[in-house]
Amino acid sequence: MARYQLAAVAVLVTAIAATLLALLAPAAAYPWIKAFHIIAVIAWMAGMLYLPRLFVYHCTAEKGSVQSETFKLMERRLLRGIINPAMIATWVFGLWLAWTGHWFESGWLQAKLALVVALSVMHGMFARWVKAFAIDANQHSQKFYIIINEVPTLIMVVAVILVVLKPF
Repeated sequence: MARYQLAAVAVLVTAIAATLLALLAPAAAYPWIKAFHIIAVIAWMAGMLYLPRLFVYHCTAEKGSVQSETFKLMERRLLRGIINPAMIATWVFGLWLAWTGHWFESGWLQAKLALVVALSVMHGMFARWVKAFAIDANQHSQKFYIIINEVPTLIMVVAVILVVLKPF
């Protein structure tokens, strides 16, 4: 079984365990789901910060070289094994928390959800760029990826401020 499949199985097992906890002991479930959500966010952000850095270095590798092929493998494994499962877990646990906590009408959560949608769109762009690099069809410069690398950080900073301060 490939590593990314193992990661997907781990996310599924965690989701099932969280669901069972929520059904069997709803009062005790909230802090556990919150912990799983935070873990998923950390994993998702780690990948979203590292993948564009790989793109920066991949731009300098000669097409077809051992280095380029290594970057392709690293990018694919990072996307499939960490970033994709972590994004799914982040959404599942986050929506569960929002539903259970009755937060959907809160302005801060609506703003945070807009940021999470933006991060999800970036995730999709990253996946498309992984595919482009895989077929040696990258069309962006090293400088482009250096700039893009900062966007997930900015989204994360604003999202954390919204969650902690709940300004509106």
